[in-house]
Amino acid sequence: MKFPCKNLLPLLIFILSCLSVLRLLKLAINSSDPSSQAAALLSSLQPECSSPSECSKIKSNAANATLLSPKEFMLLSDLVTRKTPCNLLVFGFQPQYLDLSSINTGGITLFLEDNHYKMSNFEAGSNQTRIYKVKYGVPAKKAYKLLKHARGNPTCSPSINLLQQSTCKLALRDLPQQVYELKWDVIVVDGPIGDSPEAPGRMSTIYTASMLARATARNMTDVMVHDVHRTIEKWFSWEFLCEENLVSAKGKLWNFRISSDQSNSTRFCSSETVHIQ
Repeated sequence: MKFPCKNLLPLLIFILSCLSVLRLLKLAINSSDPSSQAAALLSSLQPECSSPSECSKIKSNAANATLLSPKEFMLLSDLVTRKTPCNLLVFGFQPQYLDLSSINTGGITLFLEDNHYKMSNFEAGSNQTRIYKVKYGVPAKKAYKLLKHARGNPTCSPSINLLQQSTCKLALRDLPQQVYELKWDVIVVDGPIGDSPEAPGRMSTIYTASMLARATARNMTDVMVHDVHRTIEKWFSWEFLCEENLVSAKGKLWNFRISSDQSNSTRFCSSETVHIQ
């Protein structure tokens, strides 16, 4: 039995229309389904966060981290260029720091980062570049109490050699073993984020950087501290890295040069301590 073409045409149009609708639905589901996107985000951030709101906060903190300005980065990169190949330790991670790894050809570059989202943007440039996940548990709001503790506690003095066994509350004792074993030429403090009272502050990273610099067997270690316009970074830099060791500055970046002979002292700074009310 034969059907006239004019009778088949509406049926054909209907079938093609249905196929087009089904195809559009499939594309919509794959590309814009909120539940699938949320699941993908949660999966990428696990085990760092346990809820969508916590994941959103982690991602926001990474986005709000302040980058070095071009002039600040030039100061830092020029220093690494002069010292390369060297041992470079960075508390914190920004994609722009990967340029330092490229400059430090033949040297060792270590990043210590507490934000999983920022770590996902890391791509090692060489076998001598590593990034480690660390945890900073002390909020910035405890800075003043920790400063008083350090000033009144002999276990926080620069003469203490074994940082991993220190009972000073500012000492970071659970970093990767390589951090304690290597002698560092350049240490950069740009983490943790420390941008609110509840966020992890940089009290311990500045103190630990100072101790690692003084423990080196090399002649000098340069310690660079970023965001020194903020109170904590300024306080703790003056306290543990010292004004007399400040050799250069650019914008919100300070460069301290610490000599190994300072490790025998019972005081961090030779000048009178700046009293903070």
